[in-house]
Order: sequence, then structure tokens, then C-alpha cells
Amino acid sequence: MEQLAWLPVHEDLGAALSAARRIADPAERLARAMHLSGFRRDFTATGRIERLAEAGLAAPPAELGLVPLRLAILASHTVDHLVPGIRVAGLHRGLAISVHVAPYGNYRQALLGEDPALAEFAPQLVLLALDAQDSPIALPLGASEADVEQAVAARVAELRHLWRRARERFNAQVVQQLLVATTPPLFGSYEAMVPAAPRTVLERLNAALRHAAREDGVLLLDLAAQMAGQGPADGLADPVRWHQAKQLVSPVMAPLHGDLVARIAGAVLGRARKCLVLDLDNTLWGGVIGDDGIEGIKLGQGNPTGEAFLAVQRYAAQLGQRGIILAVCSKNDMAVAEAVFENHPEMALRRGDIAAFVANWSDKAGNLRQIAKQLNIGLDALVFLDDNPAERDIVRRELPGVAVPELPEDVALYPAWLGAAGYFETVGFTADDAARGRSYALNAARQAALEQTTDLESYLRSLEMVLTARRIGPAELPRATQLINKTNQFNLTTRRYTEAEVQALADDPASLALALRLTDRFGDNGLISVILARPDASLRPEEWLIDTWLMSCRVLGRQVEAATMQVLTTLAAQQGIHALIGEYRPTARNGMVADHYSRLGFKPMAPLPDRPEGTLVWRYETRGATPFVHPIALDLT
Repeated sequence: MEQLAWLPVHEDLGAALSAARRIADPAERLARAMHLSGFRRDFTATGRIERLAEAGLAAPPAELGLVPLRLAILASHTVDHLVPGIRVAGLHRGLAISVHVAPYGNYRQALLGEDPALAEFAPQLVLLALDAQDSPIALPLGASEADVEQAVAARVAELRHLWRRARERFNAQVVQQLLVATTPPLFGSYEAMVPAAPRTVLERLNAALRHAAREDGVLLLDLAAQMAGQGPADGLADPVRWHQAKQLVSPVMAPLHGDLVARIAGAVLGRARKCLVLDLDNTLWGGVIGDDGIEGIKLGQGNPTGEAFLAVQRYAAQLGQRGIILAVCSKNDMAVAEAVFENHPEMALRRGDIAAFVANWSDKAGNLRQIAKQLNIGLDALVFLDDNPAERDIVRRELPGVAVPELPEDVALYPAWLGAAGYFETVGFTADDAARGRSYALNAARQAALEQTTDLESYLRSLEMVLTARRIGPAELPRATQLINKTNQFNLTTRRYTEAEVQALADDPASLALALRLTDRFGDNGLISVILARPDASLRPEEWLIDTWLMSCRVLGRQVEAATMQVLTTLAAQQGIHALIGEYRPTARNGMVADHYSRLGFKPMAPLPDRPEGTLVWRYETRGATPFVHPIALDLT
């Protein structure tokens, strides 16, 4: 597969970059760099895009929607040539990434000793980029299984200590780069049978790192797996580049490496996509259903083309099972299109798997807007898979926020290209994630029930809702962090935190880190709200600042806000808190909650010091407050 093959090819990227260099305004140059970062590019073009964006990234305009992130790379091999690829890939994924590279080989000193530059940088993400040549596990080839196990355990223990130091010192999310084999096997296919063979030891070490990372909440960067098949030697561990410049990753592969790092960074900050929208004809099956009929389309076993389309469906179904919302956007007759899902015996996807199904003869850009509105998610949450290059081009031009991957001519390659694009990168997998697609489908049932009633209060009571509030612990931490980093609309401050930062606040006995779930007679809505409340230097000891209040838009209109406020005031009173101070920091996406605090009875107060311009501050006295009226049962046990 060609590097970054899922990105479209610019008709003349070099000329576009030359023209962009003549733009005087840094903000406009940055906007142009963001646009050009979405095209297929090599090492040279990537460097030119970074230079185009550099001045604008010093103070990126809010309207561009870039989320800042500070990344520190602590490496045992040369990585400076990889920085432009990371920053440009970040632009493509909506991130303004600042990068600090520690001195070559000094990763232990940086974390265990004093590194003033690293401390001043205060990284949010620490990439520990190590190679197999650094501190190798040197054992005689005749060493026993027990000797290997002991040596691997010692090396993993050292790295776990470094991970803990990074979290303790910076509250940073750690990413550990798995080790890449740099020497050929000694025993050929028999290598795995020799416990102390170099590649066997390396595989054992990587397996142990995977296990330790799961336990410690550390993320992994698996270069060997992600770069496989990208060209001669995959641009990875090339002995010529290694001996010349200690480069584990060749400059040729820097754009892909940058994308691999940026997609993890984006997932940490909640920028991963969450909905796959599927075309139908010649995307999920071969042929045109309106012309060929159910019996005439190519789908299923016994035919190579039919099996290829079935593989596309199975991959989409697996994405749905891991929590990606599935939708359909097709130029088709609705009844005819839906009938395939119900009646074709070889369909791997069924109608119940699809949370939003739009089939008509309108333009697809308009239908994608309808799907986003129906699901109550942003256009920047969508990935649109369509075999037709003309349709892909139109959607890219009309809806630049929607991800539209290029596709090869052979449908058998569709799953590989979609997977390689990394749109759905994640930093965790929870039961709530697995149930997300089903949750959106159940919302359609709730909406249908609402449309059949004329009495909203009776409808809400009929839902038999229960709001369960739990202090954030190990079980709630991954999903709570996900919500903090990806919720934009119902989010009063849009502060973003790493998992380590949320954990630190949850462990603070003077603060409150709360996760709230909502169930009703239709099912479990999952974790729908997160509240972080804490003391603040500008407030009195008996006052809490509501640092973060966010809620899933799926439960809007059900009086969950009032029920949540009842929970918050109850828990605040238990900790001797007499007043709650709420902030509203306006963004381009959260206007819907501008009057949130006033509707709950908060009173406006003077701005707090050192807040962004435009921040509004509200106060609520918990003593003597009137109980909130709502139709929701509360569970605070």
C-alpha cells in the first residue's frame, strides 16, 4: 500500500505550497496548511507544510478549532526528522502539537533526574521511543526459559518505573513504543523455539510490555505492525540509515510515522471519529439494487467479488461491535434499500445495526448533514465510505469536516485501506463503548415513543429513568476521560484532561470526580455525564469550582440537568461545601449551554482572575436551596 494511500492526491501540491508561501497573514497561512495536510504527501512536502504553518501555530485562531497538545519525545534513536510529520499530521486531525525532543539517549536522565527544559514544557503526552539496540537483553544462546523470563521482567520493571515517574511529575499520558527487530533471525523458522534467540527475547519483551501497559494505563505505538507492507524494509530499521544517523524510522516514512503518533494524540484528546457512514450500491454489495434486485446483486460465498463485499460488511460489523456508530447514506429508494438488510441471506449487516438510515435521491452532502443532526453528533465525527470518486470529491468540497477516505479499485482492499487510515483510533475499550451503537438505535425508539405522545411530562415519567452517580474509579476512568476529551456541545468549559490528570483529581479527597449513568425502560444509556468539582485558589475553602460539567446530547430534554444538580448539591453538602461556582467558557460549539447555569438558579458573579476573555461566572448557594423537581430516580449508593 502506498504511504498515506487513504488521502486524496492533490492535482499539484507543489504549486499550491508555493502559492501559499506568498500569503502574508500567519493565520491564513495556517488555515491553508491545515487544508493541504489532508492530501497525500511525501517527506519534502510535509516539511514545507510545517514551515507554512509555523508562524500561525504560535497563536492559532480559535475559529480554526485546533486543540493544543504538548508532546515530549524521549528517545534512544534519532527522531528530530520525524517532528514535522507529527505536527502536520496533527493539523490534519485538528491538533496544534508542540513537540519537545529530549537530548538523544537521555530518556532516563530526563525522567529520573532534573530536566529544567522538560519541566518547563510540562508535557501532556510523553512518547518513550526506544529501540532494540538500547540496553539489549544480552543472554547466551543457551540460556534457559527461566533466565529469559527473569531478564525480561527486570527490563519491564525499569520501564514501568519510568512510566510512573512521567505520570507523577507531569500528570502526562505515557505512550510506549514497542521494540522493533533490527537484526535478522539466527535460526530461521526455528527462532521461536530457542528461548534466548534475539528475536524470541524481543517478542517476549514486547508481550510483557503489552501486559504491563494494560495494567498501568500506558498506550502503545506498534511501529512494526503499523508500517508493515509500506515498501522496501518498510522504511523501518533500515541498517543503512541506522549506521549513518541512528534513525530507526527512515525520512521516507516520516509522514506515516507522524500520522501514527498524531492519531494516538487525537484519541487521547477525544478527536477520533465515531461514526462510519456507508454507501450501498458497489460499496456494501456489487451491483445496483434498484436495477439488479436482491437476487442479482453480488454478495456472499462462492464468488470472489461477492466474498469481497461480504468482507467489507463483516469489517463494518466488527467496528459496530467495538462501539463505532453505523449509518447509511445512499441514493436509493428507502424501501428497496432496507429490504436487502432484511431479506438477503448473506448480509453480515442487519437493519438493527444501522443507527441512521438515509436513502433518497437528494445530494449526499445534505444527507450527511441530516445523519449528523439525527444522531446529534458533529460532522467531524463522520467517516464516509463511498466507491464513487465523484461523490467522494463532492462531499470533501461541501463538508470538509467529514473524513472521506480514498478507495482502491478492488473492493477486496477496502477494509485494509479503511483500517490503515486510523480514523477510529482509541485509547480504551469499555462495556459502554461496545453498547454505543445499540444505544443510538434505542434512541430512535425513544424518539418514536415521544412523537406518539402529546404530554411531555407523562412521557418522561413513562421512561422510568434512574440516574446513578458514582465517584470516578478504575472502572469509570477510561470512559470518563473519553467524554471529557470529545464532548463539545454540552460542555461548559471544554477543558481537556489526560487519564492521569483525571485520576489525580479523583484521588484528591477535597475534590469531586463524578460519573453519571442513565437507564430507562428501553435500556442503558451508558455513562452520560461527568462532573469535576474542586477547590480553587480564587475561592473560599467552603466553595467548589465546577471545573467540568459535560453531558451526552443523547439525553437532552429529559430533565437530566436538574437531577444531576440534585446529586451535586447533595454530595457538596456532605463535604461541607456551601456554594458552587460554575464557569461558562464560550466556544464555537457550546452555545447550547450558554444559559445552563441561569436555568438551574445560579446567580451571576464577577469574573475570576486569570480566566479566558469572555468567561462567565455563576454562583449557587447550597444551604437552604429548594429541591429540584424532576421525574428521575436517583441512586447515590
